[in-house]
Amino acid sequence: MQNLVILAGNVGATPEARTTQGGTRITHFSLATSRPKRDSTGKILRDDNNRRIEDTEWHRITCFNGVGKTVEQYVDKGMKVMVRGRIHYTRWTDSENIERYGVEIIADEVTFLTRAKSNDNGGHGQDPEDDEIPF
Repeated sequence: MQNLVILAGNVGATPEARTTQGGTRITHFSLATSRPKRDSTGKILRDDNNRRIEDTEWHRITCFNGVGKTVEQYVDKGMKVMVRGRIHYTRWTDSENIERYGVEIIADEVTFLTRAKSNDNGGHGQDPEDDEIPF
């Protein structure tokens, strides 16, 4: 059996990166995915302007080392990306001795579905052929 997740959506904020004491680079970002909202018969709901009403879910994405470095350099808020990775559940006790739970997606690969932000060190994303690059 395999723990495999594939998500495609919009990046919610500029990725944040940090380095652990052991030297591991960790980059986090949020990803929004949406799907049409349906009524009890399965029909897609629409608003007064006949636009689809959507349910949006937010996912916490974590990238390590090379993938994280690439995401930190080239991903920005609003970009469309596809993430391939695995679900990771965590449990901890907070400072008030309350047990907490969390879930995140550990990304093995991030594919740009829209043009990457420009970077001073190489101009990556300048060529239309660079639009879908797996990292």
